[in-house]
Amino acid sequence: MFEHPCSSLRFTLAMLVVAGLAACSSFNEASTKAVSVVSPYKIDVVQGNVVTREQLAVLKPGMPRAIVRDVIGSALLTSVFHADRWDYVFTLKRQGAEPQARKVTIFFKNDVVDRIEADDLPSEVEFVSTLRTPVLTGPQPAMEASPKSLEKFPVAPKPAPAVGAAMPAPVAYPPLEPASK
Repeated sequence: MFEHPCSSLRFTLAMLVVAGLAACSSFNEASTKAVSVVSPYKIDVVQGNVVTREQLAVLKPGMPRAIVRDVIGSALLTSVFHADRWDYVFTLKRQGAEPQARKVTIFFKNDVVDRIEADDLPSEVEFVSTLRTPVLTGPQPAMEASPKSLEKFPVAPKPAPAVGAAMPAPVAYPPLEPASK
């Protein structure tokens, strides 16, 4: 029997469409897995004032505002409506780490510290350790050259001081501002 040329072409196209759809679903699964493994870089977001346990230990009731500002810096939040209250807020968001949020509130009465309310604050060492990147594992390269490796570099001889040589004249720079008349 004679077969029409279009029917084999239709069958071939139908098989290509089915194969393409099957490939799309497996490609979709593979791309989803790839996206879950590869993620974009997100920058660290640090906002506010870092107040540590050591800084808070220095503050005592009866201290004037100026001393508080010297110890822990200017308050992040001050309000006209709450002139006797300074709020120090700190947040840190890092990729692959839990976000950190801390708050310290200092209440003043007659321009001296009345009371302090604070979250559980880290020490300086604890806070710095949260900022460190993961330590690389494996052998680390030596950070100092051995005497044997230094032998391949020539040592330049020191010039002998000239007898009776004068010191070089100091370099004269132009004035930063024009001379006043």
